[in-house]
Amino acid sequence: MTTQTLGKGRPWFLEGKGAEKFLPWLLGGVYLAVYGPTLVWLWHRWTLSVWHNGHGILITLVVAWLVREELKRFQDRPRDASAWGFLLLVPALALHMLDTGIRSQLLSAFSLVLGLPGLSLLLLGVERTRAIIFPLLVLFLTLPIPLAFTESIHLFLRHVTTVGAAWLLPWMGVPVYATGTMLETPNGSLMVADACSGFSTLYATVTVAVLTAYATHSRWRRIAVLLVAVPLAIVVNVVRVVVLTVLVDRYGLDVLHTAAHELSGLATFAVALPIIFWLGYEPRKREAGS
Repeated sequence: MTTQTLGKGRPWFLEGKGAEKFLPWLLGGVYLAVYGPTLVWLWHRWTLSVWHNGHGILITLVVAWLVREELKRFQDRPRDASAWGFLLLVPALALHMLDTGIRSQLLSAFSLVLGLPGLSLLLLGVERTRAIIFPLLVLFLTLPIPLAFTESIHLFLRHVTTVGAAWLLPWMGVPVYATGTMLETPNGSLMVADACSGFSTLYATVTVAVLTAYATHSRWRRIAVLLVAVPLAIVVNVVRVVVLTVLVDRYGLDVLHTAAHELSGLATFAVALPIIFWLGYEPRKREAGS
């Protein structure tokens, strides 16, 4: 009778002819089935509106691409599947079971991402998991953050946006009086609410900056994208509010009930994210023969 040492050799479930090809699909399918309702919930949150985690789909696709690129280096190397993966999978599944009782969905989403490195250790091994661990962990930045944890950030961003818009609008020929988070113009008053604070743009821009910094080997590019992310997100949101205020001044408050309002939100992503990609992205150099 043989015994399996934790973290060494091949786990018992990968022994046998054909198991190495069959079991990854089986375990992956089981994992997807367990977290199916959680994935549906995440999809709903990501597609709810441009004001709520709209970057989740984009970041997931980018992470999938980065993982694939990293794993290409190991195509000709044998897998060193490790049972250490259970140390992450077991707590992750425990959190998922807990969430079935409290039905927060967010705790289950957290456990979904937490379990991915564990699943990778079981199926791909230590070396491959080490190569893809950072992109996998970035998936935590696609999860919705409860307002209770971001309320003070929302309020700060609302005030910054109001002050910035009030400073720029006179240069656009629009007289404005700012009080608190309210912008008052001759044709109407605009409240810079939480949805207009720019937090969603900030969350997306910082996440993209982190991934972009990871994808480049240039130290200065990494520093640049990480330093630029926050002010860039704030500036593009201020410009968005200025544009909306100018439209309100010319056409009245009804403009806020048109597609222009939501399109302006999409525009902040369309401007900020490509700038981050352009500023920081540079293909990582591979070692010869890797």
